[in-house]
Amino acid sequence: MDGVHDLGGRQGFGRVRHTPDAQAFHAAWELRINALYGLAVRLGIYNMDEYRHAIERMEPRHYMGASYYERTLTSLATLCVEKGVLTRAELEQRAGGAFPLAGPSAAGRSNEPEREAYQPGDRVRVRDLHLPGHVRMPGYIRGKSGMVVGVSPPYPFPDAHAHGVSAQDEPTYDVRFDARHLWPEGADPAWVHVGVFESYLVRET
Repeated sequence: MDGVHDLGGRQGFGRVRHTPDAQAFHAAWELRINALYGLAVRLGIYNMDEYRHAIERMEPRHYMGASYYERTLTSLATLCVEKGVLTRAELEQRAGGAFPLAGPSAAGRSNEPEREAYQPGDRVRVRDLHLPGHVRMPGYIRGKSGMVVGVSPPYPFPDAHAHGVSAQDEPTYDVRFDARHLWPEGADPAWVHVGVFESYLVRET
């Protein structure tokens, strides 16, 4: 889905600050939320694509103002309410007041009916898709061409997996893009590698 969460290649946020020895957690509650989120996945309350999609569904101002683990907490709370683990009233009673949740989910979809397998060396183009549900395709590669340089084993198709829609598992392809083709006005010469699901690709002709 299109949204404020898809920030790849966006301008205006300044240089990315990379701290190799940064702490993973800055407060005890973050560690607890991380453990609860993982436990919910192991118990089958939700899957990883549902978890990611709940974060995408956050109201934009809430998303931009939230930290990484605040987004995790919002996703966890939203999905627990949606799955019937607890009611919103019970959640807010335990939280001591109003608790913002993510918005409603749009419909998902199954695999593209016309798709084909690729091999390293194949030239491919990313479909220019704008879908209301969950996708694992960053906006900056839509309609762009690249070369397949690797193939990963099949994995649940996220467009379906996040919505409870039946679909076949798909391989992902390591597609290599020229950064200057992705961002013609602001990129240095470099290769950008993106894992792309089969349904997102067509053969370059």
